[in-house]
Amino acid sequence: EFARRSEARIRRPDPVVGIGLATTPRSWIYDPAITIDHDVFDTKGNAIARAGQRVNPLDFVTVRQCLVFIDADDRDQLDWAMRRYTDLTAKIVMVKGAPLEAMTRWRRRFYFDQGGYLTARFGIHAVPAVVEPAGKVMRVSEIPVSIGRK
Repeated sequence: EFARRSEARIRRPDPVVGIGLATTPRSWIYDPAITIDHDVFDTKGNAIARAGQRVNPLDFVTVRQCLVFIDADDRDQLDWAMRRYTDLTAKIVMVKGAPLEAMTRWRRRFYFDQGGYLTARFGIHAVPAVVEPAGKVMRVSEIPVSIGRK
């Protein structure tokens, strides 16, 4: 019984709670920078960052792909994402659906926002939503599918 339940949860993870359908366009900026609360040193004792210093990971890493959040049980959202984004341009992240089934059908990778960690981090409340690089910040957009079809 445990093995059966585990397999079922892998095949269809629990949906992210509190995510609705995007009905009006909404967009905002997400700044990933943090302020260090204590000095950070490497193994040789050299200071990497000082308390109070503001550090932005986008100063060190280039983001080349969008994150596209969808409810994969909504056929319109899944079709919209698959028409608009390739494996090279985006990572498709489900908030509801069956990622293994989609991988088999579409022959590409899908991800799942287990526990709603990413949607909470970016402040996403409705899907489809796209997170894309915009210089040293990220632009987050909730896009109604009817708008995305045009």
